[in-house]
Amino acid sequence: MSIWWSLHLRREAASVPLARRLLLGAMETAGVDPDISYDLSVALSEACANAVEHGGGAAPGASSEEYRVTAYLDGEKCRIEVTDSGPGLAGPPSARPARADAEHGRGLYLIRELADHVHIGDKPGRDGTVVSFDKILKWRENAPLLAV
Repeated sequence: MSIWWSLHLRREAASVPLARRLLLGAMETAGVDPDISYDLSVALSEACANAVEHGGGAAPGASSEEYRVTAYLDGEKCRIEVTDSGPGLAGPPSARPARADAEHGRGLYLIRELADHVHIGDKPGRDGTVVSFDKILKWRENAPLLAV
């Protein structure tokens, strides 16, 4: 069985824990291993925080006050996409972590460390950035949505 959901959220700090709680609740209900759920929830929080902080400033007339989170649990994999309407990337994102004492710059590094596959790029055809990441799922014993 597979499930997916999509949220349109305001670019406000309060949206980050909301997205995280919804993901954790869905994964717990589905029977995903708590360690995997936690890793994905931290990665999602980082991607959402980036959309809140950097996802504005789109072209005049474009809606930059919101961003979208979509999650797919399909068989043995979970894929999460966070899409904003900001100015896009100025170049390829750095794979190097920020200094340990830095206030900013660790989010994309954390996402790469917590997920199995990560793609970060400009939204095709429009202003904005798409952060997409996936992770192989592990299931609790007797998980309700365990792939058969």
